[in-house]
Amino acid sequence: MRPGLLDKLILGAAVGPFCFGILIFVLIFVAGDLLFQAARLIIEQGVAFDVVVRLFLYRLPEVVLLTVPMASLLGSLLGMSNLNGASEITALKSLGIPFRRILRPIFFVSFLISVTTLVLNETFVPMASIAADKLMKYEILKNQASVVQEKVFLRDERDGELKRVLYIDQLDTSKGTMGGIMLNEFDDGLLKSTVIARTGVYQNSQWWIEDGRAYTINNAGDVKLLLKFDRQVLALKLSPEQLERSTRQPSDMSARELWVYLRQAEGIAITDISKLWVLFHLKLAVPWACMIMAVLGAGFGASKRSRSGGGVGFGISVVIVFAYYVVMSLCRAFGESGNLSPFIAGWMPNIVFGLLAIYFSLRVDRL
Repeated sequence: MRPGLLDKLILGAAVGPFCFGILIFVLIFVAGDLLFQAARLIIEQGVAFDVVVRLFLYRLPEVVLLTVPMASLLGSLLGMSNLNGASEITALKSLGIPFRRILRPIFFVSFLISVTTLVLNETFVPMASIAADKLMKYEILKNQASVVQEKVFLRDERDGELKRVLYIDQLDTSKGTMGGIMLNEFDDGLLKSTVIARTGVYQNSQWWIEDGRAYTINNAGDVKLLLKFDRQVLALKLSPEQLERSTRQPSDMSARELWVYLRQAEGIAITDISKLWVLFHLKLAVPWACMIMAVLGAGFGASKRSRSGGGVGFGISVVIVFAYYVVMSLCRAFGESGNLSPFIAGWMPNIVFGLLAIYFSLRVDRL
């Protein structure tokens, strides 16, 4: 069989189940969460229908990308199961074609899907999440409920150039207090100074930060302690309510933005930033689950023991995806508590399921 025909055969068997997986998993997430939230907003709070539709559309990209690894698994598993059930995998192996060659189109296409998912998670999804948060806060909740926010960022950009980044570990706008403050100031894109403080309070229409230190950073990146202070004014012309409206959650930031902050905070932060490091590695690791799940599904589906109908294949996919997210949740919890390094916590699920994918792929040739 010519290489082009072989690739078309394999991809043709997987494309249909992949698209079906995107559709069915999105419907499951939408029916289980987004539609319930939309109905509650309309019925209980009387929110206008067009506002709810906008919120739904803003939340949808994140949901769709969340289902791509699941759909990759389902597509490759059902595709290979169908070919295996028709004895086409056996026929290809009898022609001397190893499974690694059969797997090649699945691998390369899933690699492209992973790259695309990563790019969208770094660009489009954060913007959509920020838009959804602002819509929820200002048009739906009308900023009525003031709650404690944790790990928020404020970026100050002028003429397209970054000037300051303010990080607050805990912000309570109802009391006008903040804790775990770090203020980074830039000049021509280079970090020049950093001020950190344990606490802050809003008094007499200005912010005061307490128990802190100021550092200077030269062009080589060397950090030097400039002074310590008990209390000083924070140059921030925003009230607690205005500050709340202007800040961003780490979950709404791209991995690149988190990386910039974490590199600056390393070694001088007075708060524990291990949770942010875990989040950073997860933002990079999860998109690659698309490729891992696709290879795992192909290896599992091509094995003789996995000859089964679409319903069983769908059930197996759900179980595997559930196991992946259980492992990810456990690793994240251990990483955030300091029992695992953030790198291991973020990448361990991919490592574990990647090894399983290799095992099942090698197993096919031995059957």
